[in-house]
Amino acid sequence: MQPEQRLPTRHSLLFAGLLAAGVSLHAATRPNIILILTDDQGFGDFGLTGNPVLDTPNIDELASESARMSRFYVSPVCSPTRACLMTGRYNYRTRVVDTWVGRSMMDPDEVTVAELLHGAGYETGIFGKWHLGDCYPMRPIDQGFDYELVCRGGGIGQPSEPLENHARYTNPILFRQDKEVQTHGFCTDVFFNEAMQFMEKAHKEGRPFFAYIPTNAPHAPVDDVPEDLYEKYKKRDLSYVTKGDPNSADFVARVYAMDENIDQNVGRLMKKLTELGIEKDTMILFLVD
Repeated sequence: MQPEQRLPTRHSLLFAGLLAAGVSLHAATRPNIILILTDDQGFGDFGLTGNPVLDTPNIDELASESARMSRFYVSPVCSPTRACLMTGRYNYRTRVVDTWVGRSMMDPDEVTVAELLHGAGYETGIFGKWHLGDCYPMRPIDQGFDYELVCRGGGIGQPSEPLENHARYTNPILFRQDKEVQTHGFCTDVFFNEAMQFMEKAHKEGRPFFAYIPTNAPHAPVDDVPEDLYEKYKKRDLSYVTKGDPNSADFVARVYAMDENIDQNVGRLMKKLTELGIEKDTMILFLVD
């Protein structure tokens, strides 16, 4: 098959999704698009899916107002899911088959949804975990994103990060436009703060935006989590999940602290869209990897 004949296959999922949502890339009025992808969050880690302990009111409310997919499949590990999501192609076609030893480096010839939207006049930004290659020409800024604030490799606390981070999620060293930057705050808060600044700037400039927010949380390690939320869940009965194992209870309390922090940021995001007057002009997609 000649390269020019691959376009319909390569992008069929992306175009089908955009058309199903009523998006015309060349229409006079184009919706903003926010894509939130959380890292290792389980199906049961939401109030809307029946968790009686975890508080996720903002995501629950968003779900109540949204269309939900009753059958939705992702890969067992991070990078393949992200390759499929970015390209609309089966991950093996992109050369992404795992998460380490070079198997999570996406073929730079792949065309991403960011490249398509950028070509249609969208301002494109990523805030979080890319996990498809850290070096040229595989970086987000090489693959259609105008702006990036990312952690490297598989995330904070993993071998590709700066050693100075010491696996901390609070005040992490991240990469903005491929330059090391010292940030302040819990990582999820930092990513959402930067994303909201990006959205506001694009809106003021009169440009539609595509904001991809693949959070690092609630992926392990769990040593550094929002302290107030950790204390909250330490006091709750977690036997629903832990079956009485005290070591498991502490782990779950830490994960739930990160889960609720994500929910709080979704709430802040919704408030920001309302303040900007673009809540009805913005399409939000939320999924886990």
